[in-house]
Amino acid sequence: MRPTDTDGRVVMVSGANRGIGAAIAERLAADGRRLSLGARRLDALTASAPDVDPDRILLSYHEATDPDSARRWVEATVDRFGGIDVLVNSAGIVDRTGLESMDEDVLDEMWEVNVKGPLRLTRLALPHLRLSGSGRVINLASMSAKRVKGDALPGYSMTKYALLALSHAVRQVGWDDGVRVTALCPGPVATDMMDPDDETITQPEDLADLVATVIDLPNTASVSEVLVNCRLDAWA
Repeated sequence: MRPTDTDGRVVMVSGANRGIGAAIAERLAADGRRLSLGARRLDALTASAPDVDPDRILLSYHEATDPDSARRWVEATVDRFGGIDVLVNSAGIVDRTGLESMDEDVLDEMWEVNVKGPLRLTRLALPHLRLSGSGRVINLASMSAKRVKGDALPGYSMTKYALLALSHAVRQVGWDDGVRVTALCPGPVATDMMDPDDETITQPEDLADLVATVIDLPNTASVSEVLVNCRLDAWA
């Protein structure tokens, strides 16, 4: 088990330059965590990064479709902070094409970003999460990982179902070493994928609060799925 640093646990957040990822980074910065933030647009990441002591933050290029960028980011995080305690897989993309007109190239891209990206990061980070003794993986899934509504988002739902399966697989693999995994499954969220100005739907800050809570739970109180919604739904 790696000794816990008094300066705060080390958290990696992908897709940290906007939306849910940026809100999570802000909240965890306020909680005193040490942050390793990744995004494919470093300029946007630099502009949105929390204003904290430079010793507590690392900004890295991460392209979810590029295995080498994942490896370099994990290595840079360990070199900088000595380990990894938490991995938040927040990066994701969506396509709203119906089943009969869906382009396979678009589906392949969603598969790369929404499933293989988190898989790569998790496999690379897992040895360090095990050393933590209380490692955490938070996967931003979706209510689309729990149900499919008509012809809405069929390809996206397929990838999110797969991400949910990955969450449970990692939970089982890492359990004996204190690694706990949570799939966060929100419905509509006020981001640029929906409408960032819609105050009637779940806010990114709401999800950031939930991530902070899950990270703080002891190993004896693991929550494997968190379903979040702003409207009546059969699942949440």
